[in-house]
Amino acid sequence: MGDETRLLIGAAELARRLGSAAPPVVADCRFALADPGAGEKGWREAHIPGSHYLHLERDLSGPRAATGGRHPLPEPAAFSAVMRRIGLDSDRLLVVLDDSRAAFAARLWWLARYFGHGEVRVLDGGLRVWREQGLPLSADPPLARAGNFTARPDPRMRVDFEFVVAAAPGTVLVDAREARRFAGLEEPIDPLAGHIPGACNRPWIEATREDGSFLGADEQAARWRDLPRAAEPVVYCGSGVTACVNLLSLELAGIPGARLYPGSWSDWCSRPGVPVARGF
Repeated sequence: MGDETRLLIGAAELARRLGSAAPPVVADCRFALADPGAGEKGWREAHIPGSHYLHLERDLSGPRAATGGRHPLPEPAAFSAVMRRIGLDSDRLLVVLDDSRAAFAARLWWLARYFGHGEVRVLDGGLRVWREQGLPLSADPPLARAGNFTARPDPRMRVDFEFVVAAAPGTVLVDAREARRFAGLEEPIDPLAGHIPGACNRPWIEATREDGSFLGADEQAARWRDLPRAAEPVVYCGSGVTACVNLLSLELAGIPGARLYPGSWSDWCSRPGVPVARGF
């Protein structure tokens, strides 16, 4: 199974580390697709002391184009600048959180690893668990010196549209969206409903409990028990965000090496003439 202590951090442990001589950098990734300003507003009102706010569209995505999806990956230089701004050094622990069952925190977790920063953990249960444990909150802006992080992307961790079209033997496409979107019964965001032909559905939200904490390693493994032993999973969602929760779930289950299709469904359905599947 995956090493939870390498991937997740509990609220009490984070509080202890924040009081140490070498505290982690904490990034608050709260966001709402329906109200893009809500996350930052909530952070300004109350956040973990010293935490920095990072906006999905401004800090964790690149500029949109005709293809490539709704949330393209940021360029290495842009990501480096964001990480340096919040004080991240190459050897310093980064802790990421949100209040949406890791939907947005996992995006930064994956981005950090993709750009070469291995010391990153998701706050298990996010801000909700922090609050429930009565840990301190602040409205004060964080202080930070400039960090020295330099992004070095690992192309092995991602695939593009052409790779998905070619569908090499052994590749298993995993759609992380809700079942009704996967089946094409509804599509509230993108212009076309359905899924990439051949994909299986593993809704991202099933990797966590109601309180936002992640299922244990055995339960994560059970989510993926139907995956062929030699499978090479490629995970996608609507725009390369919630798919990262499934990538974390796979790591927790002891299944490393899964890749992200960053453009995801919003890239796929923007291409004229692509095949579309519907149903389960």
